[in-house]
Amino acid sequence: MARAATTTDVFNAIAEESRRSILEFLAVGERPVNDIVQALGLAQPQVSKHLRVLREVELVMVREDGRRRLYRLNGERLKPVYDWAETFERFWKHQLGRIKERAERASLREAPRRGREKETKE
Repeated sequence: MARAATTTDVFNAIAEESRRSILEFLAVGERPVNDIVQALGLAQPQVSKHLRVLREVELVMVREDGRRRLYRLNGERLKPVYDWAETFERFWKHQLGRIKERAERASLREAPRRGREKETKE
C-alpha cells in the first residue's frame, strides 16, 4: 500500500522531527518565521518548506500583519493523532503504575538505612 503524500496526511507531516519542533514552538502562540528560525536554529528556507507542508495539511494557519506573516498552530487538526495515541493510554497507565509501585517499595527499603546513617553521623 502506498504512503499518503506528506501534504495530505497529518501523520506523515508530523513524522518529520523539524516539523514536530515547529508545532511545539507554535503551541505557545502565534509567531513570525524569523522567531521560528532563531528558536530552532534551522535555516530560513528549511523552516519555510516545513511551514508550507504544515499549512497544506492545515496544522498551521497563517495571517498577514503588514509585511509579516504570523503562524499559529491549528490544534483541531491534531485531534486524529490524539485519538490514535489515546488508544494506547491504558498501556502507559499500567507501566506508570508499575514504576510508581517499584519506586515506593525501594523508598521503603531505603528508609531504615537512612535512619541508621543519620545515627552514626551524630
